[in-house]
Amino acid sequence: MRIGILETGEVLGKLGEDHGPYPPMFEALLGGADGDLKFETIRVVASEMPESPEQCDGWLVTGSRHGVYDDLPWIEPLKAFLRECLSARVPVVGICFGHQILAEAMGGRVVKSDRGWGVGVHAYDVKETPAWMEGVGTMFAARAVHQDQVVERPPNATVLASSAFCDYAALAYGDVEAPAAISVQPHPEFDAEFVGDIVRARMGETIPREVGEAALATLSQPVHNAEWGRWMVRFFREAAARRQA
Repeated sequence: MRIGILETGEVLGKLGEDHGPYPPMFEALLGGADGDLKFETIRVVASEMPESPEQCDGWLVTGSRHGVYDDLPWIEPLKAFLRECLSARVPVVGICFGHQILAEAMGGRVVKSDRGWGVGVHAYDVKETPAWMEGVGTMFAARAVHQDQVVERPPNATVLASSAFCDYAALAYGDVEAPAAISVQPHPEFDAEFVGDIVRARMGETIPREVGEAALATLSQPVHNAEWGRWMVRFFREAAARRQA
């Protein structure tokens, strides 16, 4: 199975030197759950676009420092491509920015939240327990780095998880047991060191110091990254099987 990674952001400066780009993080996460997966990166942030939804068996949209409302030449083409994927039943996963742009593409709304920055380890209440999220309990924890949020749910989306800070933390599009797409606001691909370096680099500038210090204090807490890796792989595998049936 070939997963296309739609790279919508770059890791710049020393962060990039120390941690590398986003696609290998996802390759490690998903590959750790399924060693038979193959990956292809499309640099959407550099205005590359796939030839068609069928170019890969599934697609993953990465995070980004950009906003879905930014006037960038690749934003609208990416939205149109995601709509094509869902129409063709080619499975899509969105993470952070990917979660947001998928929501915008399907009729939701995203804004820079007046709740401020969500950084560090956050806990999310699980609202639905579909079979592809095998072993999920009443909550999961994940590392967050975002200020933008989905504030209006797309009409065909079901809320999988939420928190007091983030109402629409995870979404499934269509039937929750057999969705066309899934997305999540926090970052199951990020390790604690990377999040810590992001916070320290931005603290006192874009991230208020007190928010950053509170976030750093959470980074030793356990998260459900490996679980999300398994859930995403199972979603991809089951969705691909449905297309072939």
